Amino acid sequence: MLEIRPIPAFEDNYIWLLTETPGTAVVVDPGDADPVLDRLRAEDRILTAILVTHHHGDHIGGLSELRSVFPEVRIYGPVDRRIRDLTDPTGEGAVVRPQGLSIDFRVMEVPGHTSAHIAYLGAGSLFCGDTLFAGGCGRVFDGTFEQLSDSLDRIAALPPETLVYCAHEYTLANLGFADWVEPGSPTLSARMDSDRRRREMDLPTVPSRLELELATNPFLRTRVPEVVRAAERAAGRPLGSPREVFKALRQWKDDHYD
Repeated sequence: MLEIRPIPAFEDNYIWLLTETPGTAVVVDPGDADPVLDRLRAEDRILTAILVTHHHGDHIGGLSELRSVFPEVRIYGPVDRRIRDLTDPTGEGAVVRPQGLSIDFRVMEVPGHTSAHIAYLGAGSLFCGDTLFAGGCGRVFDGTFEQLSDSLDRIAALPPETLVYCAHEYTLANLGFADWVEPGSPTLSARMDSDRRRREMDLPTVPSRLELELATNPFLRTRVPEVVRAAERAAGRPLGSPREVFKALRQWKDDHYD
């Protein structure tokens, strides 16, 4: 049976550890090799595969060292010359079965945070890197607002019971901005209380269910009238499409909240 556990890294990253059988392991977005190696040694496991979502250093910084320790490891990731350690570049529609697991993952291209960003969907779980966060979404770096809006629409169309495994513990801060957008939402308030209690107990707020994101994450709610009105107030003008609403929300958060 597949087990998915977080390996904390840096101040707020999660490297996801996937295990199914004794002795092997798969990780997602290992920005730092040391905590991965520590966990593998403690559990007496060999690293058989790595899934990479995008090129940022806090997601790929551990690749070279992990490959030197486990030279047979397969490294999957987007077609991007900035990721030099890939053994298996992959893209939209591909099916990946990481070595050591009996589960297939479908690759989704979800650019926007970066121009070459992918996610992995399998076993009812989505490993989405920095595209979608619990309560929020990634900033736009070398992608575009339009790309990220479209990518979030694709994720929003997945089954609502999908578990969202993002790569950062940003939830409480993200929900603070969501409360700016939809103050007084009882669903959002209940989520904030629940996630705050989890953090007080030093527990992760991730994964979250997509259905909860659809009910509380403003970046997935760009067609909801209350969210549209809030975005228009922030932008100071009418907004004619969900893409425009998304861009106004993201810029509002970038300029006045973060």
